[in-house]
Amino acid sequence: MDRQQAEAKIKELKDKAVRANIAYYEDANPIMSDREFDRLLEELLELELKFNLQAPDSPTVRIGGNPTKNFKNVEHPVPMLSLSNTYNKDELFDFDKRVQNILGHENYTYHVELKYDGMAMRLRYENGKLILGATRGNGTKGDDITSNVRTIRDIPLSLKNDFPDVIEIRGEAYMELDAFAKMNEDRENRGEFVFANPRNATAGTLKLQDPGIVATRPIRFFAYDVLFEDNREVHQSEKFDLLKKWGLPVCDVRKHCTSIDEVSTLIDSWADKRSTYPYETDGAVVKVNEDKYRDVLGQTAKAPRWAIAYKFESEQAITTIREITLQVGRLGTITPVAELEPVQLAGTTVKRASLHNEDEILRKDIRVGDTVVIEKAGEIIPQVIKVLNPDAENRAEPFKMPECCPACGSGLTRTEGEAAYRCTNPSCPPQVRIKIEYFASRDAMDIDGLGEAVVDQLVSNGLIQNYADLYTLEAAQISGLERMGDKSADNLIQALENAKNQPFDRVLYSLGIRFVGSKVAKDLAKAFKSMEAIAQATEDDLTAVDSIGPRIAESVVAFFKEPQNHALVNRLKEFGLKMELEETEQAGNNLDGLTFVITGTLPTLKRKEASGLIEQYGGKVTGSVSKNTNYLLAGEEAGSKLDKAKKLEIPVLSEKELFKLIGK
Repeated sequence: MDRQQAEAKIKELKDKAVRANIAYYEDANPIMSDREFDRLLEELLELELKFNLQAPDSPTVRIGGNPTKNFKNVEHPVPMLSLSNTYNKDELFDFDKRVQNILGHENYTYHVELKYDGMAMRLRYENGKLILGATRGNGTKGDDITSNVRTIRDIPLSLKNDFPDVIEIRGEAYMELDAFAKMNEDRENRGEFVFANPRNATAGTLKLQDPGIVATRPIRFFAYDVLFEDNREVHQSEKFDLLKKWGLPVCDVRKHCTSIDEVSTLIDSWADKRSTYPYETDGAVVKVNEDKYRDVLGQTAKAPRWAIAYKFESEQAITTIREITLQVGRLGTITPVAELEPVQLAGTTVKRASLHNEDEILRKDIRVGDTVVIEKAGEIIPQVIKVLNPDAENRAEPFKMPECCPACGSGLTRTEGEAAYRCTNPSCPPQVRIKIEYFASRDAMDIDGLGEAVVDQLVSNGLIQNYADLYTLEAAQISGLERMGDKSADNLIQALENAKNQPFDRVLYSLGIRFVGSKVAKDLAKAFKSMEAIAQATEDDLTAVDSIGPRIAESVVAFFKEPQNHALVNRLKEFGLKMELEETEQAGNNLDGLTFVITGTLPTLKRKEASGLIEQYGGKVTGSVSKNTNYLLAGEEAGSKLDKAKKLEIPVLSEKELFKLIGK
């Protein structure tokens, strides 16, 4: 390769790396795996050094992504460096040799910490109070996301015990796997896009402009380093004790090791147990334990020489795509699915993998008959990483989304700005089944005994075609189904009858209107008081409600424009479901227009009961104290919210005083 060819190849690799960086750090939607990205950088760096073509803006000398324009930028007093990665033990031992060569005969040890995959953050405390939360950004500047950070319950707003006047905390925001899966399930039920993995979900959430939405997402935090005056006298292992003492959460999967051999053995044991951890982990971080050696060891342009990240190999498997099928969701979303030759992966037999959408299939050029590498995204969801035979002869034709729904033959549409195609027929059988299950789910009408298997039999046997038909069922029809007897049938009929007592907002939520979750349903019910008023509302009427944006308003209007939906709602009304906000739900207007925040343990009321009581009397409950808060309802162990309320001179109520306020 001559210099001209090298320049062309370097430009190609730099463009790929820049696109990958933007997708990972700014869009929170990666287009390649960490391993692929590291290999790309290795190839780029090798060419840059060989031909002396490394530019100051090269991805090989940059850290992470640029700060965004959506938040105020802040400069880090000490750069937030990324870590050099290694995937094999030889490089781990080479790291130890480099440390040994620099430190000579000095006695040094290692502190090894589990590497959890999230979003790097910096916190600043002054006089024990949290004053800043920021992203890593490009390492020297990041985004000021303090308002979002304050919603993360793991992060204390005030420190405990004795602490220095100024403290800089380094840590990682993340999501636990179960909470992530539940969040994605809820989003899918509401017709919203689902996140690819916990890291993307965390990064995407913390870039939102609305702290109220951030507060609803299950974000956690682990602190792993702290900087303060004279911190070089404190070993890395001792810092964790200080962090815990001050009230900051730390990961307990860590160990002090006296040799690189001990480090190597420890990493192997963690790799074997990686599937048992409640969060996504992709390796271990090895740090020289004695902080006093950090300055001696120094750093490169983007990484410290006193630490290295050892990456576990992703659990992958090779298989063949038998077929690409299409799955129809509750709101008509058509999802392509790879039907695979069964293969063992991460302890389970994998037969299917989501291909997400047509754009993703075309980008990876995935075709029927291809040999592919699969892995579990976030250790949960099987996905196709890459095709192994892109240049093979006689490959199948490229995938093309059909014009009609595979289940009912109706036309498919694709909304501008969205990747998904949708079936336009609300009576499409798969949609019908899922809508009925959604209607009966715990957060909606909570109809016990109406699970997936029963719904499938009811629809397959022609007993119901929609959720309103549930109220035409008789016990004799149900008892004839597989694994259903007389008692089960009677119980289901009674559960349907009991569901008629569900309040109006639950009925509204159960209709399955796109983007209308349980909170939005409550807000709509309170604002319009009846289903009829909501059905007649214009988009302008709807967006006049605080929590309703244009997208929700458009979806609600579109739902009630459909004659089939009008007919379903009218039938539910005839069967006795609640279509208005009843007086028992709105007990009075004593708290109209007032906003409350609840904190601490109340003497008699649980948090949910207190919230419900305030709403019954016209008040609104939010999660965080601000200048718009009218009252703080405080019990024992009130914590930082009480401090903030006092600072803002917001009145603080006891439970007894709340009762007086509503006239009880």
